[in-house]
Amino acid sequence: MKKHFFWISALIILGLGSCKSLMEKGDNQFLSGQYQYAISTFSQILQEDSTNLKANQTVAESYRLSNRIEKSEPYYRQVVEQEPSFNSYFFLGQSLKAQQKNSEAKEAFEKAKGYTSDESLLARTQREIESIKLAEGIADYWPNHVLVNFKELNTTGPDFAPLVSENFFYFTSARQASGIYPATGTPYTKLFRTRAEGVRVDVGSVQALPEFRNEEGLNQAAIAISPDGNTIIYARGNSTSSKDLPDVALFASYFRGAGFTQPIWMPVNEDEFWWNSTPAFSPDGSELYFASNRPGGYGGIDIYKATKLANGDFGNAVNLGPTINTPGNELFPRPAPDGKFFFASDGHPGFGKLDLFVAEKDESGAQIIKNLGQNFNTKDDDFGIFFTEYPKAGFISSNREGGVGDDDIYFFEDKTPKPRIVNVLLNVFTKEEKADGSEAVLPQTRVVLYGADNKQQGGDFSNAQGRVRFTMAPDQDYTIIASKGGYFSKSIPYTTKGKTPDPATLVQDVTNVSLDTTIILDQLILEKAIVLDNIYYDLDKADIRPDAALELDKLVKILKDNPSIRIELSSHTDSRSSDAYNLSLSQRRAQSAVDYIVSQGIAAERLVAKGYGETQLIIKDAKTEEEHQVNRRTEFKVIEIKE
Repeated sequence: MKKHFFWISALIILGLGSCKSLMEKGDNQFLSGQYQYAISTFSQILQEDSTNLKANQTVAESYRLSNRIEKSEPYYRQVVEQEPSFNSYFFLGQSLKAQQKNSEAKEAFEKAKGYTSDESLLARTQREIESIKLAEGIADYWPNHVLVNFKELNTTGPDFAPLVSENFFYFTSARQASGIYPATGTPYTKLFRTRAEGVRVDVGSVQALPEFRNEEGLNQAAIAISPDGNTIIYARGNSTSSKDLPDVALFASYFRGAGFTQPIWMPVNEDEFWWNSTPAFSPDGSELYFASNRPGGYGGIDIYKATKLANGDFGNAVNLGPTINTPGNELFPRPAPDGKFFFASDGHPGFGKLDLFVAEKDESGAQIIKNLGQNFNTKDDDFGIFFTEYPKAGFISSNREGGVGDDDIYFFEDKTPKPRIVNVLLNVFTKEEKADGSEAVLPQTRVVLYGADNKQQGGDFSNAQGRVRFTMAPDQDYTIIASKGGYFSKSIPYTTKGKTPDPATLVQDVTNVSLDTTIILDQLILEKAIVLDNIYYDLDKADIRPDAALELDKLVKILKDNPSIRIELSSHTDSRSSDAYNLSLSQRRAQSAVDYIVSQGIAAERLVAKGYGETQLIIKDAKTEEEHQVNRRTEFKVIEIKE
């Protein structure tokens, strides 16, 4: 951004006295803001005496004030050698930082601290040092966005500040210019437009802005158009005429009937001596954002917001505050439809001069600032973001190396690789176990699929072959529930984790992975005893051992899967003690098992504990330990099915 129209024209008067004709000529040029002319004049003096303090000071300041601080390094080095001061070391540090000479920049900033006791200057210098450290850890905000120089559109001069409205592409350029802006030695800029569809621009039909005429002998730039297309606001200034405004101001043109009005000075400027530029509307057109150097801000240039009034004007401007604004410069605001706020800044941690940033809210609701990263930002000026398809496509401006000319327009697009899709096709087979231990197809079984969030994701009846198919996602946990009248319902966990290929290794856009699982249902018959395996108790005790708890947990699951059943849980002993003792022991054991099941969340009224002692021996004349073990068993049977 070298045409500096965009930069505050506040001058630092060095006050070193006059030196003959070249010195006087250069001084006048510098004091009138003709920085490029001043550089040329004082360069003649430096050709004769490279150590001339006044000449080095003026050239350094001229480069800085025309936004070319990276070129000021050799001149500030001469100044700090002869007349070191806070300003000379601080600006040397900024010049080195703009060139990404970070270690040298930190050294210069540290030296600057030794020449002041002003707390605000010390804080600003420390902020510069910290920003260099913070810049080393910046991640790309959109890592797959790719920028491309719009070479067919750009010229050897400045081209920047793009905007698309109603299929027209508007931008600022020095093409077709007449006259040189003396601050930078580059042509004055004007407003242009051409046809566009998204980031596809018709470069063959570029014309000067037809809504109203570009004026000669001054800069016109950074256009903003209201969402309804009826208001144009842009920045105008840097005239060398004493009859014109002394600084850059915002002008507005309104659509009235057959065309747009002649631009008029906006009251939001408030003072003709303040710099106001880079306007942008909010997505609904109710607010106007712009940059200004008016008093009361936080640094050089700050971003302000003005709200639209009932009469169509914009009210008093409000500073956006110290989270966005810094002691440096913030400009080129761009509010987004999702509430995020994009802007350019050289005051937040970045890679050099102006970088693109976004202000967004974190989980707590606090506003935080993020650098867009190195695929958007460089050590040079990167600014003026505009979205044609938020946030996937749009334009920025930059004077980075490798461009066509001065500032160039770049378009960007999201090039995130199309994800490879993996579908898991799960075949669920429903079966029942016959009395002889064989398995048979169980058709017309209701099978329901639930996700990890317990929300139903599918359900159907198994077909004549006992099959139901579900489409599932990779790396997810599920629950499958099967139910059929006359059978115990059953739920089983199922996971696709580790059962699918890595999408990064796939070639096809869509890959289907087929998997199988089987659910076996047991018949639900009233009063039919079902033996629970491995329910063991210590000798003469009724306490539930850990191994018994594992088996009882299976019964807990059956009861949870079948909330309509009520059961009797019975305990049986062998015949090796007295009848009375065995009856008492079995009752205690049955009750202990019921108590455990209740502790796992099953309602007590669904359970009946019954001890049968040795009254229902399976092997009446048991002799071996194995035969006694058959008699020592825990059973349950369904005694009621509630409708």
